Amino acid sequence: MICEGRAVLVTGAGRGLGRAHALEFARQGARVVVNDLGVGPDGTGGADGPARETADEIREGGGEAVACTGDIASADGAAGAVRAALEAYGRLDTIVNNAGFVRDRMLVNLTEDDWDAVVRVHLRGHFLVLREAAVHWRAEAKAGRRPRARVVNTSSGAGLLGSVGQANYAAAKAGIAALTLVAAAELGRYGVGVNAVAPAARTRMTEGVFADRMAAPEDGFDAMDPANVSPLVVWLGADGAEGVTGRVFEAEGGRIRLMDGYRPGPEAVRPTRWDPSDVGGAVADLLSQAPPPEPVYGA
Repeated sequence: MICEGRAVLVTGAGRGLGRAHALEFARQGARVVVNDLGVGPDGTGGADGPARETADEIREGGGEAVACTGDIASADGAAGAVRAALEAYGRLDTIVNNAGFVRDRMLVNLTEDDWDAVVRVHLRGHFLVLREAAVHWRAEAKAGRRPRARVVNTSSGAGLLGSVGQANYAAAKAGIAALTLVAAAELGRYGVGVNAVAPAARTRMTEGVFADRMAAPEDGFDAMDPANVSPLVVWLGADGAEGVTGRVFEAEGGRIRLMDGYRPGPEAVRPTRWDPSDVGGAVADLLSQAPPPEPVYGA
């Protein structure tokens, strides 16, 4: 019961990873706001059923949950999701930004609408919910009620390493990783820890990406079960994660990996401006001193 008494908002919690996170938070004693717009894997349509069903399942198991079906990629929807927690539980302790969908295309076929829609739900959705909660937590801290708040953002290996056919999704997820670093630096003074998780699991969104790994095993450990990612997410959303902030983790099956982002590497320095004819040799020398880059997914 590591989250007992905490009020937790999980976006995209009607299905897949978000649903698994919401259920595990509830099992660990949290009171949960289940947010989901109920759209299809490509972001079309919409229904309140998925959010209500997850909330009902939590309540049937003896937990506390309310459903929220607002569009978190709109300012009103993000405000409504945060307000739902404050109205239902009088507080907001943890946010898991998870909502999203994919519209995969190779760059030459990627439309502006596909780009805008995917970046909107992932990157804008993370930003708006995070901003709305941050305003509340800053006010609490200034009023002498310093929060012990946690944010868990959802990035992706596609955002950290790139993924062929997913330029829109990879760009949004890379932005989320950077947003996590900035938010951790800015919000720490108010008692807020911010981290990101890059999960790999069997969901509607990954049917194409993990086609060769989608089937659950007939026996033994199902490494692609979304519930495998939730223990890390729940721990990062609990009091025990205090002091852990500005980090990006990968989670898949029984593996938790701390990702090590950009760091200064080899350098070439001269006391004057470089001549273009000299740059090629310097770059070749730098590359010879550096490890090769990780391969892009699907390359």
